[in-house]
Amino acid sequence: QVQLAESGGGSAQSGGSLRLSCAASGDTYSNSYMGWFRQAPGREREGVATIDTYGGTDYADSVKGRFTISRDNAKNTLYLQMNSLKPEDTAMYLCAADRTNWWLLPRYKNWGQGTQVTVSS
Repeated sequence: QVQLAESGGGSAQSGGSLRLSCAASGDTYSNSYMGWFRQAPGREREGVATIDTYGGTDYADSVKGRFTISRDNAKNTLYLQMNSLKPEDTAMYLCAADRTNWWLLPRYKNWGQGTQVTVSS
């Protein structure tokens, strides 16, 4: 099992950037499929970006070209670089991990507590 802790959220203006980090503990990190999800009040949790154990990535259409997911297995850390932020990116961002690849489906076994991102126009 993997324990996850997100950081790096905060406030940004439209067009700005933020970088989220997710520190993982547990010896299964390097074998885990990882993902970033977000959830706004009153809305369902949605997949933002995922990365497999070989570095292969997938993105939601709404963030393609703006967000980049990456991982550093030596540091047991997952990242999400968010550029050209829009007000509609405002949400709680959560990282997730599992030994099964769920791609952008919110079915991962392990979840962090989340970090809030707020984008103002």
